[in-house]
Amino acid sequence: MLGFTAADVPDQTGKTIVVTGANTGLGFEAAKTLAGKGARVLLGCRSSSKAQAAKDRILVTFPKADVVIVVLDLGSLTSIQKAAQQINQEPRLDVLINNAGIMVPPLEYTKDGFESQFAVNHLGPFALTLLLLDKVRATSHARIVSTASIAHRRGKINFDDIHAKKSYHAWARYGQSKIANLYFGYELQRRLNANGDDTISVVAHPGVADTELPRYIPKPFMLIMPVLKLFFNSAEQGAWPTLCAATMAGVEGGDYYGPSKRGEIAGPAIKVKSNRLSHNQVIAKKLWDLSIKMTGIKSNL
Repeated sequence: MLGFTAADVPDQTGKTIVVTGANTGLGFEAAKTLAGKGARVLLGCRSSSKAQAAKDRILVTFPKADVVIVVLDLGSLTSIQKAAQQINQEPRLDVLINNAGIMVPPLEYTKDGFESQFAVNHLGPFALTLLLLDKVRATSHARIVSTASIAHRRGKINFDDIHAKKSYHAWARYGQSKIANLYFGYELQRRLNANGDDTISVVAHPGVADTELPRYIPKPFMLIMPVLKLFFNSAEQGAWPTLCAATMAGVEGGDYYGPSKRGEIAGPAIKVKSNRLSHNQVIAKKLWDLSIKMTGIKSNL
């Protein structure tokens, strides 16, 4: 395969797809493409006004698109539960794309008392997925897509200081949250397999894409960003691995997709490999159990 792009997305008519963080960047581009291919797309966004603006932009390009707004703040378990209640009213849920995330902010804590990157990037998607799991599993050959990053390569779960009370290094915590996405994606697939489900869990990463995500990058680095962007994916291109994981024929549970060029920084999507640590099943199960304890949401897998 030469690589998957938005042009390769098959017809999605009749499918219902949730995209979190759909008002900007990769999420918006994925949602727009899927809506243009006939899917009913639910835009999961923190702000109803931003979601409405994204919906309006999609309708300019695709006037007949079926687009629904879901207010969703992944930093709030209460918001996640309300969003899940709305989504669970849908007759079906073919694809859940856990796209939303934050990157290297200053140390912050959510309303629930969790370090923000671990909360928004891992615990939020974990909780949302578990709350929607019955609906997803009731839909034939559904998919759950988790969004990781090449930053997972330096990530490890700091179980001894999960709340960052002892120390906080923004990049280390980002790497932790991104390898957590892989642990979750792979562990979820193992549990689906054990249950004999036809639902699959797939992971994707965008490489390095020109989005709003790096808003907290230090100013000296930002000065050279215009030059670096020449080597990045655009937001539209950065969505290709996500779209591949969500729609391409032949995708299997536990697959991992990313860009094909410049060390997985840019280019069309292909199947790639995550690091050895991300496949550690002992850590994955420990993280799963901790995530259930932290969110208070039970799993029936």
